Amino acid sequence: MSAKRIEQSRRRARTGSPSPTRASVLEREFVTEEETTILNVSSTNPRSFPYSVKQQCWEKAEKVKGRDSDRWRRDALGNIVFRKLVGCPGCLCHDYDHILPYSKGGKSTLDNCQVLQATVNRSKGNRTEISRAELIEKSSYCRVSGRDMDLLELSAYGNVRHGQDSGGCRIQ
Repeated sequence: MSAKRIEQSRRRARTGSPSPTRASVLEREFVTEEETTILNVSSTNPRSFPYSVKQQCWEKAEKVKGRDSDRWRRDALGNIVFRKLVGCPGCLCHDYDHILPYSKGGKSTLDNCQVLQATVNRSKGNRTEISRAELIEKSSYCRVSGRDMDLLELSAYGNVRHGQDSGGCRIQ
């Protein structure tokens, strides 16, 4: 996308031009992604984690047995979270949390990153003196069956993928 088109999209976004066309909405979304990438690359200490760190942070989170690890993980407290649900307030939603808060000098690095249920992360805020038990109390509990997980995957990805079985029986 040319610099001129990016600037035009930014101007439209600021002025709130009436009823944008489908193309301009798509352009605006594309520009937003591009701006985020530029900010992450140019900033020496970004407040939010760079994409590559988020990927690695997801990879280091505990896997959910029998589910596709690209889609499902457990947060640092054992809550099940779904990859597509980031930043929302639901029980399957997650954030990439600074273990040592950014406001207290925590860096946006893999060592300082953990997947954490979004409601827990909001409750934690920038506090460092909070126990694991207190964080668990803040967890938004929901019981999700395998069928529920299948439906979420089908809605979000258009298919269902299960992780490798570790042996044993599977009753359906």
